[in-house]
Amino acid sequence: MANLVFRSGLTSSGHLCIPVLIIGQLKHLTQLRFKDIKVKLDSRVTEQAYGLAVTSLNPSPTDTKSLFVNLASVAALPVICSRHNTPSRAHSITKIIQSSVYGDTDEHIVIVCEHSDLYASACAVARALPLYSKKSEANKTAATISVEFLVRGNDSGSANPYVELTADEISCITNAATGVRLAARIVDTPCSEMNVDSFLTEVTKIGAELDITPTVIRDKELAAKGFGGIYGVGKAAKVPPALAVLSYTPTGATQTVAWVGKGIVYDTGGLSLKGKLAMPGMKRDCGGAAGILGAFYAAVKSGFTENLHAVFCLAENGIGPDATRPDDILTLYSGRTVEINNTDAEGRLVLSDGVFYASKDLKANIILDMATLTGAQGIATGKYHAAYLTNNGSWDDALMKSGLLSGDLVFPLPYCPEFHVGEFNSELADMKNSVTDRHNAQASCAGIFIEAHLGFDHPGTWIHVDMAYPVHSGERATGYGVSLLTTLFGVYSKNPILRKISPEIPSVDERATKKARIN
Repeated sequence: MANLVFRSGLTSSGHLCIPVLIIGQLKHLTQLRFKDIKVKLDSRVTEQAYGLAVTSLNPSPTDTKSLFVNLASVAALPVICSRHNTPSRAHSITKIIQSSVYGDTDEHIVIVCEHSDLYASACAVARALPLYSKKSEANKTAATISVEFLVRGNDSGSANPYVELTADEISCITNAATGVRLAARIVDTPCSEMNVDSFLTEVTKIGAELDITPTVIRDKELAAKGFGGIYGVGKAAKVPPALAVLSYTPTGATQTVAWVGKGIVYDTGGLSLKGKLAMPGMKRDCGGAAGILGAFYAAVKSGFTENLHAVFCLAENGIGPDATRPDDILTLYSGRTVEINNTDAEGRLVLSDGVFYASKDLKANIILDMATLTGAQGIATGKYHAAYLTNNGSWDDALMKSGLLSGDLVFPLPYCPEFHVGEFNSELADMKNSVTDRHNAQASCAGIFIEAHLGFDHPGTWIHVDMAYPVHSGERATGYGVSLLTTLFGVYSKNPILRKISPEIPSVDERATKKARIN
């Protein structure tokens, strides 16, 4: 488990045996003067050798050249970047580090970039250095990965065309990286270790660090208070379900934001049991809640200026004598009744309780839920782009821009409740929990189910993010969501780097919201 440290300016590696990896776009590497990078290479590399390596780089999509055996390398990021990819090339940064940095010895990384790509690049580094491992040889050495940036300034002709990072910038990217690695560690940890009790412990630890005591509603108290979705999903598990809330309420706040996360610590599918090939990896079904916990930490540490609530809907979708059955009818916190026709469509049940709680009890006027909700998300938007849905079209641009600026990519789903809510028609209850026609925009339908419990006349802003596929890359979690949420709501941060990269978000008053919605 490597320690990750961000530093301002370049320092000497201090020892010839400490590896150094230099990463940047080819246009930035060719502009990089040897004297600007010499301190990192010490006496290992001559100016001629460095120049030859850079000119021989042929990124297709990436390329790495050794400068000094395996102790100094330079890597070029892809030249091509389409309009739906992040200009930072964050995913390539992660892949290069994963293939070059092993984390068992001290190493140095230098990233050459524009200031607009700084935040996404720092989060990309964090994604490449996961914390969880049960390998027998793991964690025997405490290595430190030092990351330094050469950030290009406005004056390329000056004696020093690079600007040093401020203390605020170092603090901001450190907080974000901590949040990313926290989220990834929770998602990587198997349910034998990361059950509902364990997740509550993680929530309590973050709360203690931020001087916040969580509100927790558990087990039969959930049923007594009307949380039929969360209780119905988790009541068969050995460890009972819970709703947990971290609330940050600074003086002077005028807006109330709630982030609601799906925290299914393991999803067997319930009595609608998943197959043997579909079930491995279902420890990741808490990815929405994990991302929100990491984002809450980073946002509050960076000086969030508005009321911010993180709502965690925690349960294990297990099997036992008390399990919810297909044909059972649950009453959710909204008061709406749901006929269960698929116990494997459980995420929307817990989230529906969570978003209605955010509206009714927390009085949030901006509600965002995030979840590993549907396999259909991967079909609709793929492995890299989460899918989003919102009742307020004015937020579309802000969401898209936040994905590009943060590296947590997103892409819109059709928002058309009149076409999709009918998929949940029930003869016996207000609605069923799974669609009639599985060929009719399933990812959109799943989001519409959640909004139905807020009500389609809900006056506030509602945003739904389905990140079932971006939550992991291969067998490793990505910490998805931390960078996206902190960027999207960066306008509410005191930290200058977040305020600078955050897109302008629309007014959230009732009139603006109703005008943006198609009736």
